[in-house]
Amino acid sequence: MDDTEVWPEIEKAATEKRRELVLHGPAIDKRISSNQGLSSSIYSLQLLNYLEVSQCPSLTEIHADIQLLTNLQSLILCRNKLASIPHAIGRLKSLKVLDVSVNNLTAVPEEISQLPELTTLNVSCNSLELLPEGLSRCSKLSTINVSKNRLTAFPPDLFSEDLDLLSTLVASDNCIQELSGDIQQLAALKVLDLANNKLNEIPWNLSDCPKLKEINFRGNKLSDKRLEKMVNGCQTKSILEYLRGKGRGRQVEEGGDADGGRQPEKKKKQQQKKRKEKVAEEQEEELEEVRKMAVRVLHVSDAPTALTVQVSADVKDVRPYLVCCLVKGMNLKAGNSLKRFLMAQTKLHEDLCGKRTIATIATHDAALLKGPLVYGVRTPTQLKIVPLGRREMTAVELIRLLHLEADELRKQKKRQNVTGLHKYLQLLQGKSQYPCLVDADGDVISFPPITNSEKTKIKKTTKELFLEVTSGTSLQTCKDIMDALIVKMAELNKFTAEHQEEAGSDAESDAALNPSPSTETSSQLVIQQLRTTDQDGNLKVVYPSKTDLSDNISNLTVIW
Repeated sequence: MDDTEVWPEIEKAATEKRRELVLHGPAIDKRISSNQGLSSSIYSLQLLNYLEVSQCPSLTEIHADIQLLTNLQSLILCRNKLASIPHAIGRLKSLKVLDVSVNNLTAVPEEISQLPELTTLNVSCNSLELLPEGLSRCSKLSTINVSKNRLTAFPPDLFSEDLDLLSTLVASDNCIQELSGDIQQLAALKVLDLANNKLNEIPWNLSDCPKLKEINFRGNKLSDKRLEKMVNGCQTKSILEYLRGKGRGRQVEEGGDADGGRQPEKKKKQQQKKRKEKVAEEQEEELEEVRKMAVRVLHVSDAPTALTVQVSADVKDVRPYLVCCLVKGMNLKAGNSLKRFLMAQTKLHEDLCGKRTIATIATHDAALLKGPLVYGVRTPTQLKIVPLGRREMTAVELIRLLHLEADELRKQKKRQNVTGLHKYLQLLQGKSQYPCLVDADGDVISFPPITNSEKTKIKKTTKELFLEVTSGTSLQTCKDIMDALIVKMAELNKFTAEHQEEAGSDAESDAALNPSPSTETSSQLVIQQLRTTDQDGNLKVVYPSKTDLSDNISNLTVIW
């Protein structure tokens, strides 16, 4: 391995004692190809807790020296051509997230079972025929994705009581022939996806998974044709009820005696007691679920065409801090849900954002965005935008107009002090350049802290939102306010889902145009991580990270 060339990203990470490093794309791939692998100097960055090397077809192996990065918590090696993972990976005792999806792996080393902190394992889109035994020793695992491989069976210990935090198991598009009834031991299982496998049966014991909310068995040729029809068209709740009924029938058959199948009185009472206890337990769990809200976070590597945001160095002295993400699943169409959302955003601006003097929120219809986006600066005369509800104008014209409107409002209310509007306008006083977010067409879609553009305005029909929070205070301020915004969105979405009658004619017409076999309405938000980079492509921030949307938000469940 020739290491004569110094990789600037690695040198910068070492000099600045960075804890995150992202290497991806054609330029990195070219270096890997000429160097016959990653530069060995990367393994000296022992402060790293996040390392991503992705979209590099020339990367076919990772050196065993990866074990030297003992502080790594996230290792993202997706969309390369890795043929193997070194056994030394078992030495990364702090590792929480391992993503080796979309590679050429035919096996995963057993040593990953030696990672006590592992919470997320993504080995999807490879050529695996077996999973290693011993995964039950990774007792903190909450998400496993093994979809699009060649698996024929699960390892026997996967359905172990030790994995009492495992909430998501995705194993679609494999060759799995049997699902063990021991799956009922996964007490935290909420999502199970086994679509497009070779299952003949679904064990009735699956209905005993107490928290199971979402299942997918489509594309399997089941021997029970009624169940197969339900699987291909019905909601999760109906399928679980059907399986539960089959289970009761089997228990009665097995419990019958020679006197015509009548069970002893004592046994009957025991079973009745158990049933009552189970009903009480299910009711309590349903109440708990009602109290809680859920958001699911998709890792940035799960989206091959993920939107990117580049931050120009010029914003450093103007408004340097920016955090972004994408949100799917927000119901803005029903009734007054859009109005409630806009009012909630205004309330956050008034309170947490200090009338926009501390930070500013902007929301966009992601379908109307054309990336990549650039967060930079323009002079007041060159910055042109179509403000919400107005015609196109320069920043100079807009600021002048807002000052006039604010003065008029102050006079109407007979105030001597400046209004809230005046306060955030003062943030731009004396600035020779103004901050703005620009799309790939060169259009300004956001001018913080003043307004965002009519071009990307959200509507009732908006299905995916692009959220941005900017601040001149700190990056943590942006994160805290984005956390608060997402929590508020989850609350509003849950409220909308629980008050469907408020949807009125909108919901009724939707149902008529788009009939669905499921009557369930999910209030779960899906948050797609977004990364912001500097002009050289170096990572500045990924939101949300594992430290965002933290556990101290008591009524929010975050699924990674």
